[in-house]
Amino acid sequence: MKTKLSLFLLLFPGTFFAQQPTPTDTLLVGELQEIVVAADYLAEPLSPVSYQDLTVGAISGKNTGQEPSFILSETPAMTVYSDAGSYQGYSYFRLRGIDQTRLNMTLDGVPLNEPEDQGVYFSNYPDFFNSLDRVQIQRGVGTSKNGSASYGGSLQFSSPNLFDDRRLELGAGYGSYHTYRMYGEYNSGVKKNKGLYLRGSHLHSDGYKEHSANTSSSVFYSGGLYFDKSSLKLTGFSGRQKNELAWLGVPLEKIDRNPRTNGNNEREDDQFTQSLTQLQHSWYPGKHATLRSSIFYNHLRGNYDFDLNNFLGIPPTEELFNYAFRSHFGGFFSTYTYELPALKWTTGVNLNRYGRQHTGSISTAGEIYRNTGFKDEIAVFSKAGWQVDHLLFYIDLQYRSVDFSYDGSVDLADRSWQFFNPKLGLTYTFSNQLSAYYSIGRTGREPTRNDMFGGSDDLPTDSMGNPILFIVDPEYVTDQELGLRFKNEKWEAGLNFYYMNFRNEIVLNGQFGPNGLLLNENVERSYRSGLELQFTYRPCTWLTLINASAFNHSRIEEQGADFQPILTPRLIINQEFIVQKLTFETALTARYQSSSYIDFANEQTIDGYLLLNWRGTYRLDKWQFSLLINNLTNTRYFNHAYVDFDGINKYFIQAPINFYTMVSVTF
Repeated sequence: MKTKLSLFLLLFPGTFFAQQPTPTDTLLVGELQEIVVAADYLAEPLSPVSYQDLTVGAISGKNTGQEPSFILSETPAMTVYSDAGSYQGYSYFRLRGIDQTRLNMTLDGVPLNEPEDQGVYFSNYPDFFNSLDRVQIQRGVGTSKNGSASYGGSLQFSSPNLFDDRRLELGAGYGSYHTYRMYGEYNSGVKKNKGLYLRGSHLHSDGYKEHSANTSSSVFYSGGLYFDKSSLKLTGFSGRQKNELAWLGVPLEKIDRNPRTNGNNEREDDQFTQSLTQLQHSWYPGKHATLRSSIFYNHLRGNYDFDLNNFLGIPPTEELFNYAFRSHFGGFFSTYTYELPALKWTTGVNLNRYGRQHTGSISTAGEIYRNTGFKDEIAVFSKAGWQVDHLLFYIDLQYRSVDFSYDGSVDLADRSWQFFNPKLGLTYTFSNQLSAYYSIGRTGREPTRNDMFGGSDDLPTDSMGNPILFIVDPEYVTDQELGLRFKNEKWEAGLNFYYMNFRNEIVLNGQFGPNGLLLNENVERSYRSGLELQFTYRPCTWLTLINASAFNHSRIEEQGADFQPILTPRLIINQEFIVQKLTFETALTARYQSSSYIDFANEQTIDGYLLLNWRGTYRLDKWQFSLLINNLTNTRYFNHAYVDFDGINKYFIQAPINFYTMVSVTF
C-alpha cells in the first residue's frame, strides 16, 4: 500500500499545487462549452495513435436502436455477429481479430467493462447510441484509460453535449421480424447556467432465428450546473432487457433445412437490469489548468437459463440450470491538466471496487451454490505532449494494480497483478494538411474469472477438495503504430501500419466449460500485423465517398506449430457512397469480408462474403422519414462459427434481406 501511495503522489501532484487563479483567469460560462465536453483520455488530432472519431451526425442517420456493434463494423478492422441473426439482442465484435473483452470501454471516463469477465453487454444498454455526442475508437494500446486494460484497443463514449440547441424529438420505427423502436429525447440547452438532457426508449424484435426475441427499455439522463470557474454534471442510464437465447451455433445441415433454426431451445432465456450513475465535477483554477473528479456507481442484476442436455445433444428433461448474478461496481477518478501553447500535461488516478454474487440453481433441486468474487483496482497515469517546431513528442506512463479475492465454499488465496504500461510516440507535421506519426507501447492484462476457473461459475476442486485454477498468468502486448494523416477541402484520410507482438497471449483453445462457454489458454508467441485505411472524399457538394479497410497478417506459435488465429479475416473493405440533394439523402454501403479460420488446425473456415445495404432519408420541415434495406442481394452469410466438442462445425447465420423504416419529428 505504501508503494501504491508513493506512486500516486509522484504521478498526481496536480491535486496539491494547482495554479492559483488571478483576476484575468476568470472563465465565462459560454466559454465552457468545448472544455466540458473534452475528455482527458481521448486522442487528439496530433496524437501518435491510430484512432477514428464517430460524431453524432455520422451515427444518427444509421441508428435504428440496433446493437452498437453493427455501427462499429463500418470502421477499420472490425468484425461483428449477432446471436439472433438480426440487429437486436446479443451481438459481439472483434477489433483486429481481438475479442471485445480485451477492449477498454468507457463513458465520460467511467469504466464500462465488468471487472470479472471484462465484457460489456450493450444489450443491457438499449438504444445506447441514441444518447452519445461522440465515439472515439482507438486501435492498439492507445492512450491510458480507466478500468480494464486497453489491450487490443478501446472505445470511448461521450455523453450528450448539454450546450446543444434546445430540442425535443419523438421517433418511432418498424421493420422485419416485428422489430420496432419508440423513443423520446429532450435537450434543454444551457440557460441560466443549467442544462438538462433526457431520453427514454422501448424496443422489441422477434429476431431472425426462431424463439430469439428481445424486449428492452432504457432511460438516459444528464444534467449540469455551470459557473464561472467550475461545473457539476450528473449523468446516468438504466436499462432492462429480456432475451430468448440463441448463443449456440447450428450445424450446416440444419441451416440448409431451416435457416432460422436456433441452437438453443425455447426454455432458455435471460433477463438483466443494469444502471449507472456518475457525478462529475470540473474546476478551472486558472486559464492553463483544469481539475476534474468523478464518482460513479454501476449496479447489475439478472440471470440466464442453460439446458445442459440440449447443449450435449441428448434427450431433454425437466432439468434446467439457472445462473444468477448481482454486482456492485463503484469508484473514483480524477485528472489534472496543465496546458500551454506548446505543452500539455495530464495526470490522473483511478480507484475501483467491484463485487459480484454468483448463484447457481437447478429447476429440480433448487440452489446448489453461492459465491462472490471481489476485484479492486488502483491505477495512476501521467502523460505529456510537447511541441517543438514541427515535431510533437508524446509520453504516457501508467501503473495499474489489480487484486482478486473469492468468497465461496472453497478457500482461495487472493490473486494480485501489477502492470507498468509505458507508451512513447512522436508526430511530425509536414504542413497544415499532412502529418506522420509513430508510437510504441506496452500493456499487460490479467485473466478473467472465467479463464481462472476453467469456465466454471463455482470454483472447481480436485478429489482432495483443493481449488483448481487454470489460467492465472497475465498476457502482454507490445504495439507499434506507424501512420499518415492527410486533410484538405475534399479529402480526409488516414493510413497506418501496426505490429502487435504478444507474449503469453490468451486465446480460444476449442474446448468448452461445464456451462457451454468457450475456453482459453495461453500461447507462447503470437503477433498481429496489418494495414488500415480510412478516408472521406467529397468530389462535389452532393457526393461523399467513405472508405474503411483493413488488411491483417497474424500468426500464433505454440509447441512447434505455426498457424493463423481464428476469426481473423485477412481483408475487410467497407465502402459507402452518399448522395445529398437538398432535403433528400441516400446511401449505399458495400462490405467485403474475406474467409477466416475457426479452428487452430486451420482446416475449417467460414466463407467470405459481399454485403450491400441501402438507406434513404427525406426531411420535410420538422419531420424526417427514413427507410433502410439490409442485405440487398439476399446473400446467405456467416460471421461466426466454431468447431463443437463433437467435431461438428456450428454456424451463426445472419439475416437475409430485411428492412426498417422510421419517422421522427423535432420541436
